[in-house]
Amino acid sequence: MKAGLRLFSFVFLIVGLSFLLFGCGSESDAEQDGDSGKQKLVVGTDATYAPMEYMDSDGNIVGIDIDVVNAIAEAAGVEVEYKNIGWEPLFPAVENGEVDFAVSSITITEERKESFDFTDPYYFANQLILTKEDSDIKSYADLEGKEVSVQINTTGHVAIQELLGKTSSDIVATETMPLAINEMLNGNADAAVGDNSTVNEYIKNNPDTELTTIEDDSFEKEYYGLMVKKGNTEMLELLNEAIQKVKDSGKLEEITGFAVE
Repeated sequence: MKAGLRLFSFVFLIVGLSFLLFGCGSESDAEQDGDSGKQKLVVGTDATYAPMEYMDSDGNIVGIDIDVVNAIAEAAGVEVEYKNIGWEPLFPAVENGEVDFAVSSITITEERKESFDFTDPYYFANQLILTKEDSDIKSYADLEGKEVSVQINTTGHVAIQELLGKTSSDIVATETMPLAINEMLNGNADAAVGDNSTVNEYIKNNPDTELTTIEDDSFEKEYYGLMVKKGNTEMLELLNEAIQKVKDSGKLEEITGFAVE
């Protein structure tokens, strides 16, 4: 009786394990390929940078960058899933493989290229100074001796560090660009510096605010790229081929409003 029970238990265990292994295999394939059978790529971003990437009223991540990546994904025949990680954590997330690549108005710089790979440019921008209409600030040089707010570790931050010094106490570095603008509005800074797309979007959405923008040739033109883990040539080639398709079709210019060579 006991021997028969042991044999029955052993057979039941084998059958159960077979179903379990079969089920695990199916789940893994679904995670890898997505519901449609396409490869799914996880994309990291900092959704606080309207109009490039931000959260809409329904909690969806939207914006120009997101529209660009959606077009690139369609051209590459893949699906994408977005993760709102935040600006500072975005870089280790790419480096550690938590995400497949990042899109977040990331300027391609020589310093960043030492640690990450970048796709071909898909967008260009420049820095703007945002200040109150009655301010005596009229140029980049006029920021010397002033308190300036920026988003931390952005190209605007670097540009102001070059003028005021890397450890200057006059630099008010915040986690997001909206916070940098608020610091200026609250009187904690004389001006804010950030990408033209974000600064102009703020002006558009706040027409009654008595602010003015200043463009200065001292700021270099910047090019945005998708950021990939260093050495991931397969991902880089996939994205670059899709970017070229989106450029050639005219879709990229349709989304961004201008052509990027």
